Amino acid sequence: MYMEKILCRGFSFSGVVSGLKKNSQKDLGLIYSEVPTSIAGVFTKNRVQAAPVLLDRERIKKGLCQAVIANSGSANCCTGDQGMKDAISEAKLAASGLNISEELVLVASTGVIGKPLALDKIESAVPALVKSLSPSGINDFAQAIMTTDTVPKIVSRNGNIGGSGFNITGVAKGAGMICPDMATMLCFVCTDAEASPGYLQEALASSVDKSFNRITIDGDTSTNDTVLVMANGMSGASVKSRSEKEYFRKLLDEVLMELAKMVVKDGEGATKLVDVIVEGASSVKDAEKIAKTVANSNLVKTALFGEDANWGRIFAAAGRSGVKFDPGLVDICFDDVLMVKNGMGCGDAAEREVTKVLKKSEFAITVDLKTGDGKASVLTCDFSIDYVKINADYRS
Repeated sequence: MYMEKILCRGFSFSGVVSGLKKNSQKDLGLIYSEVPTSIAGVFTKNRVQAAPVLLDRERIKKGLCQAVIANSGSANCCTGDQGMKDAISEAKLAASGLNISEELVLVASTGVIGKPLALDKIESAVPALVKSLSPSGINDFAQAIMTTDTVPKIVSRNGNIGGSGFNITGVAKGAGMICPDMATMLCFVCTDAEASPGYLQEALASSVDKSFNRITIDGDTSTNDTVLVMANGMSGASVKSRSEKEYFRKLLDEVLMELAKMVVKDGEGATKLVDVIVEGASSVKDAEKIAKTVANSNLVKTALFGEDANWGRIFAAAGRSGVKFDPGLVDICFDDVLMVKNGMGCGDAAEREVTKVLKKSEFAITVDLKTGDGKASVLTCDFSIDYVKINADYRS
């Protein structure tokens, strides 16, 4: 659990039990800035999009935000016109409690698709939600947005621009329905540096592409995927010059990459974190295609869980990726152990060494096509028996 003092000036967080979830755990969270912030966001590319996603897409166009209210227990997706009314009402409730404009409140939801939002429970909980706001309340917020997550996911970085120290803090949730095409299920980043909405959007899109767009747990993209970044400028640090922008983006990259790794490590039923690396491809795009195909292969992922050095599954997945390559040139390594050389297995001794690698909780699989300079990687996890158990009765 994240225990450090939050140094992100002007931001406070809270999380309470509203009754949206059946297990009496925290299910309603709030992020609030003392002053309006610059805002940027990226959202799911799934054609089925939840009401909060549609609402936030419109509101961030103005580039300003001051609060985010987030709930678990209901995705508020596929809920028709009423779902949009409920998302707007959820924002209004938060705005009223905080005494700010409702246009400055964004909404995020996660949980079961098709389940209407119990707005009466949210309304009853908002006073306590606002009252419990605290600069150190991020753990409560992180717990409030969890669904099948087993641990809160919080990452912080400190920086300095022109002698002014600043902080970037991110909190995320996600353990299943993760194969993002923009983000993860939910992620919120706060910084007390000053940055324009336009730059934040550019930086966020770039960071997400290098982090959340390079992970997979089960090959499913959520209807609610949302990543938001809020910058309130209260530290006095201002991101303006090219070097300052590069420096800020580097720190943002670190925050999102660490959060992305935490999401995969906490994958539903996961026991292993695996970096699938493809190199020597004709292009980066080709390398990405193969890496994603291998990382999403159920047969590869079940073999990882079983600690079975079944390299043929990796080869076969690469072969169906749609990328042209010469199988007779391919090498496959597990960490630094060569298992396949020029398209052929290296024998029983190599397999015994690979089996040792497979017993580790974290390792890499490298596929070298030896046809070009294209390289890409995707973080994945294994498929365990527990994944099936969790998702077989998720709604109950």
